[in-house]
Amino acid sequence: MTDAAELKRRTAQLLAAHPPAATDRLDFLRARFDAGLAWVHYPEGLGGLGAARSLQAVVDAELEAAGAPDNDPRRNGIGLGMAAPTILKYGTDEQKQRFLRPLWTGEEVWCQLFSEPGAGSDLAGLGTRAVQEGDEWVVNGQKVWTSSAHNARWAILIARTDPDVPKHAGITYFLCDMTDPGVDVRPLRQITGEAEFNEVFLTDVRIPDSRRLGETGDGWRVAQTTLNNERVAIGGMRLPREGGMIGPVSRTWRERPELRTHDLHQRLLKLWVEAEVARLTGERLRQQLALGQPGPEGAGMKLAFARLNQEISGLEVELRGEEGLLYDDWTMRRPELVDFTGRDAGYRYLRSKGNSIEGGTSEVLLNIVAERVLGLPSEPRTDKDVAWKDLSR
Repeated sequence: MTDAAELKRRTAQLLAAHPPAATDRLDFLRARFDAGLAWVHYPEGLGGLGAARSLQAVVDAELEAAGAPDNDPRRNGIGLGMAAPTILKYGTDEQKQRFLRPLWTGEEVWCQLFSEPGAGSDLAGLGTRAVQEGDEWVVNGQKVWTSSAHNARWAILIARTDPDVPKHAGITYFLCDMTDPGVDVRPLRQITGEAEFNEVFLTDVRIPDSRRLGETGDGWRVAQTTLNNERVAIGGMRLPREGGMIGPVSRTWRERPELRTHDLHQRLLKLWVEAEVARLTGERLRQQLALGQPGPEGAGMKLAFARLNQEISGLEVELRGEEGLLYDDWTMRRPELVDFTGRDAGYRYLRSKGNSIEGGTSEVLLNIVAERVLGLPSEPRTDKDVAWKDLSR
């Protein structure tokens, strides 16, 4: 049984053998993974010890106090929050050994090749084709809104492998090498001026069958694990009190009394309470995750995340008055991560508009909550039993 005391002992051993001040950052991270202290709830040999997920906080606190480096999780959020749990659940032993360690250490950044120009909210209607030729799959198609594709070495990819069956049944899940011939990444400039998103064109990209994740035709079920984890990663991230978007506007309120009005005070109080409720609800959700895989509850958290970010950033712009209309930098950049709290109010206001689209639109998530959480009847769907090739597009 691995308990908190045992984890502290193992962490002390790691620090003694690899003092953070005298050890190369990457070497330390690799040693931490090999010691089972990367994600303690993962199996032994894969960065964990089979311990309770909640005990990760014990390890993190000990390492933070010792000044140890972390794996810069925001830079590889898709890999850590989406690819890793999917590989753990559906990957072969060889795939787990090959991908999980460099993913966790940040040596290999991941992106997600799911959405398409004609398959966003209706993701199961995707048209990117994968045709098997011997022990390889030849992939052709276009993906869009791909965060971090310009930095990624690997991608989780879903493609249509059988057009003669209904759309949910003919999809297969792959691990795609972004450096392979035929992968073309192009920037998509956003309302913020940056191009953190990309469109990706796949032209005769050859993927070995050994990089197929799960069974052929079972990609939709595999993708549900990814999507459920994505919503938890976005909406249920661990934050301190006044963490996230509510922090900057609260600081402005305290430091700039000349900006205050009674109406703004009432609105800020309401949003502060809602942000704290969402934070505590996220903590409860993470505790529930310790007992199993994430379910549809993550959709509700992601919904709250998007709504709160948009309302809070709007209030911040209004509170700052003319200052809120300023914008720090329209330079075209391709950033490695999204920094909500490190930029100005104008950036937060513009960037939060995407929160209700990325990671599943709010409209789709409302349907998920209605059907899978509240048990309400689903909307009529006339295309569920129709072969994908016969659907109107």
